[in-house]
Amino acid sequence: MGSVIVVGLGPAGPELITNETSQLLNGEAPVLVRTARHPAAEHIAYTASFDHLYEAHDTFDAVYEAIVDELVSLADAHGEVVYAVPGSPVVAEHTVELLRADARVDVVVKPALSFAELAWVALGIDPMTEAVTIVDAHRFVEDAAGRLGPMLVTQVHSAEVLEDVILELDDIGPDSVTILKGLGTAAEQVATVPFAELGAELEPDHLTSLWIPRLREPVAAAFVRFDELVRRLRSECPWDQKQTHGSLRPFLIEEAYEVLEAIDAVVDDPDVGYPDLEEELGDLLFQIFFHSRLAAEEGRFTVADVADGIHDKLHSRHPHVFGDADADATVANWEQAKKAEKQRDSVLDGIPAALPALLHALKTQKRAATTGFSGPDLDWALADVADELQEVTEDPSEAEIGDLLFAAVQVARMQSVDPETALRGATGRFAARFRVVEATATARAIDLTAADMDTLTSLWREAKASVG
Repeated sequence: MGSVIVVGLGPAGPELITNETSQLLNGEAPVLVRTARHPAAEHIAYTASFDHLYEAHDTFDAVYEAIVDELVSLADAHGEVVYAVPGSPVVAEHTVELLRADARVDVVVKPALSFAELAWVALGIDPMTEAVTIVDAHRFVEDAAGRLGPMLVTQVHSAEVLEDVILELDDIGPDSVTILKGLGTAAEQVATVPFAELGAELEPDHLTSLWIPRLREPVAAAFVRFDELVRRLRSECPWDQKQTHGSLRPFLIEEAYEVLEAIDAVVDDPDVGYPDLEEELGDLLFQIFFHSRLAAEEGRFTVADVADGIHDKLHSRHPHVFGDADADATVANWEQAKKAEKQRDSVLDGIPAALPALLHALKTQKRAATTGFSGPDLDWALADVADELQEVTEDPSEAEIGDLLFAAVQVARMQSVDPETALRGATGRFAARFRVVEATATARAIDLTAADMDTLTSLWREAKASVG
């Protein structure tokens, strides 16, 4: 097993590198730097950098994992390597965390000066007295959740990362923010600017951090405030006090359908639809918080447990995102994984019986298809519809009509068409055409209830030609 000695290059030039690190950098072992984009890198003799991996991978997590794999390989080949990282190895250095957790290699970490020490000097503060939180800009919501400040926001290395932070602080941001850029270098910049002007004033790079003295309210406080409101309604409102999971059931269904209607409005006209969607999602969120409050009163779970649960479930079911699994294989085996996870006897277990019939049929077919039990192609599905139609002609019973509808859903599934949406569209087209039929009949003094089939057919064809 090889060894990796991890050293820090400090936050700026070579003058901030420790004597012990200098000796290791000039020793016998190969020296690998995480990145050559560092003020001290040009002053040391290193064997190679890992900058090429930043171009080869789409995410930082993938880059860091690739760096660890290469370090393990090099350590095995050379017996010992020196791995130099910016700043301190134990401050905001994810590759070191991964290395320490990797059983394939021995890891020795040497102390070094971090960017944070320069920040405290530049700001003139004692971080312990001020109780400062150091926050990674890439994980701003998670790291800053529930905190008012003060915060030192690190790794604000690009305009995209800066924009994400600004968006999160849009309604709760401080009056001013201090920009810390290139600390300890000749280009050092320490400037306090109005929060509203931060995006225009700052061109971030890999040596950029932000100092936020205090927020108007904590990050993610909206959810905390909402949870407290639901708790108070449950405690003090006579109507809310009477509710149970069962009594709330129709409201949940109603709110879900109103969200769907708002989504349709967004598709038709985003400017009009999005305000409605925001409102309807809020109504649906209230149902989620209310059911969670009822469960909390029974000592079952809280809304935080709900959030943690779905977080962990999505994480485990996306190994192609959070691990190294193949994306196509993960999608193909999705239902089989759920079957094993929930200890189900059949992939059809767990389909809600209360689903609308078309959606229930579609889900059943999709689940069955994950086992390979599916028609071979579209021609087969269309032939099945023709067969079922013939059987309905001979026996127009409920069962045969149901088989025909089920076969039609099969065709929709094979064409990646949502049958519910398709039927709604067909119903909408029929309604629009029928309104034209009514208007035309009224204009021509035709009584639809007494008209013969030829007249009705003619009116219908006119309406189809008019509406499409």
